[in-house]
Amino acid sequence: MAMLDDDEPRHVLSPEPVSRAERGASDLDVLNAAMTGDVLAPDDPGYDEARTLWNADVDRRPAVIARCVDAADVSAAVTFAVGRGLEIAVRGGGHSPSGASVVDAGMMIDLSLLNQVTVDPEARRARVGGGALLGDLDAATQAHDLAVPAGLVSHTGVAGLTLGGGMGWLTRKAGLTIDNLLAAEVVTADGRVLRATADDNPDLFWAIRGGGGNFGVVTEFEFRLHRVDSVVQFGLLFWEVDQGPEVLRLAREVIATLPRELNIVIAGLNAPPAPFVPEEHHLRAGYALLITGFGASAEHAEVVARIHDALPPLFEFLTPMPYVALQQLIDDATAWGFHYYEKGSYLEELSDGAIGVIADQLPRKTSPLSSLLLYRLDEAYSEVGEDDTAFGGRRSPRYAVFIVGVCPAAEALVEERAWVRSFWDALQPHAAGIGSYVNGMTEYEEERVRAAYGPDKYARLARVKAAYDPANVFHRNTNIGPASAEA
Repeated sequence: MAMLDDDEPRHVLSPEPVSRAERGASDLDVLNAAMTGDVLAPDDPGYDEARTLWNADVDRRPAVIARCVDAADVSAAVTFAVGRGLEIAVRGGGHSPSGASVVDAGMMIDLSLLNQVTVDPEARRARVGGGALLGDLDAATQAHDLAVPAGLVSHTGVAGLTLGGGMGWLTRKAGLTIDNLLAAEVVTADGRVLRATADDNPDLFWAIRGGGGNFGVVTEFEFRLHRVDSVVQFGLLFWEVDQGPEVLRLAREVIATLPRELNIVIAGLNAPPAPFVPEEHHLRAGYALLITGFGASAEHAEVVARIHDALPPLFEFLTPMPYVALQQLIDDATAWGFHYYEKGSYLEELSDGAIGVIADQLPRKTSPLSSLLLYRLDEAYSEVGEDDTAFGGRRSPRYAVFIVGVCPAAEALVEERAWVRSFWDALQPHAAGIGSYVNGMTEYEEERVRAAYGPDKYARLARVKAAYDPANVFHRNTNIGPASAEA
């Protein structure tokens, strides 16, 4: 593959996207020659599809889209953009709530073609391309009854989820996604392709495990795999919205005694119009406990029975379920094409005060698609040292809170966005200033980013940023500015 020559004449692209016909022979021909993958301009077939993201509330038009097929393509694209002063956005799965992976009048580096997953079942290792989705990863690893701890939505990108932390069903059993990252291939702002491990560029390896996309473009991940049977035990118990305080107090009590092989996600939602929901309860507002067992079915049955006997639900659904189906369980509720706004927080405990806020705020949502999710973080999550990774959250047991506004139309999101913000504000006195999960941010306010990491970790990240991206080329993220030379 031809590489860009530093002596190549520089021509600044128009600040407005223009067609190839309007532009004529120009810079993009240079980039075309330097890349194996495709280079898309606004009038090219596939441009609109490539720039479209999961969140329909985001509609931006890059000047150029570089559809990379390997790390060398990414290096050429980064070198090209930096040399011409183009703002860079990096698209992995296109799933960021903020739409950080697309930019107006700049360059989108599209990794979607780097979606390969290679599994070594004997070594329990997986190599995963930077454009792979969780569904790609789950399908490949579950062929060997293995899995990487990851998120709950299969159309999420592996890269974005991992770089921020990565939490889901397996967090109690096996930790965050970053806790299982062994190596990464990273293209830095100067076009270098580096290997990051505990031994190779260890400062970079530390930073990408929770520090987001601040330090370069990750084109490949290598993960440790865990044994996870292809079929797990699943239960969903649902109660009326007015029973919120009772449900949350019961959940608090049960979760405190859960064995490591079980997990419960607390959800405030409208019952889906699904076959397993009695028709008279379709779209009814309420609370659900989603109970998953990764070990003996008897343990799962005992926990379900305990909950059922303490507070009989409006309806329940109990079944063995393929792990890959569990990972797809809320795919439709978080489908592409809706308008999203999200804010997240942590709670060190599900206190009576926090329960009161949740019970008061949840019924105020107006869209039946919007939801509240609480993940329990403990066990394996808490066995990793506070400073072992750059993760923006403390490792003591806690709940991660996701308040997600979802609307089919843009105009409806105005009211739902106000609901999310009001809910989040009301919850903050009970969050005790412990920050937010960076993957749950739609807006990247500097004070919230600093609070997420804490002063010492943020300062360390800023020093790593200065070493690998001193000009802050990669800033469309939960941005961490490079430390000054004086600092």
